[in-house]
Amino acid sequence: MFITHYFDQIVKGGGITAGQAMELATGVEPEVLFQAADRVRQIFHGTSFDLCSIINARSGRCSEDCQFCAQSGHYDTAIETYDIIGSDEALVQGRDNDSHGIRRFSLVTAGRSATRSQLEEYGKIYTELREQTSLKLCASMGLLTPEKAEILCSYGVERYHCNLEASRNFFPKVCTTHTWEEKVETIRIAREAGMEICSGGIIGMGETLQDRLDLAFELKDLGVRSIPINVLTPIANTPFANLEPLPLQEVLTCIALFRLINPRAVIRLAGGRSGIGEEQYRCFTAGANGAIVGNYLTTAGNSLEEDLATIRRLGYTF
Repeated sequence: MFITHYFDQIVKGGGITAGQAMELATGVEPEVLFQAADRVRQIFHGTSFDLCSIINARSGRCSEDCQFCAQSGHYDTAIETYDIIGSDEALVQGRDNDSHGIRRFSLVTAGRSATRSQLEEYGKIYTELREQTSLKLCASMGLLTPEKAEILCSYGVERYHCNLEASRNFFPKVCTTHTWEEKVETIRIAREAGMEICSGGIIGMGETLQDRLDLAFELKDLGVRSIPINVLTPIANTPFANLEPLPLQEVLTCIALFRLINPRAVIRLAGGRSGIGEEQYRCFTAGANGAIVGNYLTTAGNSLEEDLATIRRLGYTF
């Protein structure tokens, strides 16, 4: 079968083309595809599983019009809003994650870009986290300038998260207040400042299979090694509120293809996991080898203990 040929290409470092990825997506039995992706994961990553956690450090009143987002000020979603999370709350969650062996912890803020004064306040939280935990620190704070990137580095931030969200072609249907190109520029700025990059997207926003493959290859071209895949959780009163949830097989197929296209990256299951239910753990036998654990920004996640126990039973190590 051609899947054997493509598998050998990937393992030998040659990768697959966009046409071959589409052939795999449409011409291979799903379970065979999932098994191949999981085998690639084992070859490149072994049993290693990458865990991280996030906290909503600034909530709501965002100027951007991302069609999926409860935090956008354009939509009446009735979420809690605040300018900065209390340092005590951030430290409680950070210490809890640290005690459970979670490696990374990110402050995530609503808004197009953090101001200099906001960064100074977040810096105080980062300082306390650095002093009181062994966590590796991450940030997700919108669009960057070189100056802002340097400030974050000075606080000990090692990784910057900026989701592309969707392929270049589909992105204008997701957001009109900033561009896909601005996100790519932020990734470039963060990398030049010395930070690692975390970037992925959301599936289930009405995009096609081709759009998902395009996103996977765009992330490959950018050299991203931490790729979170979110499954849309429709939020009431947002433009995407009435979209139908993706069938599980589409989610698993997407995970598998992202793995085959990006064999050396951590493919990280992120938001929307709860909507999949118990079947979500099948993603970790179809190519995914990472997760954001705990609660997310405006939707609840799984309990930390449940996640860790189930992932261990699948044979992973942290």
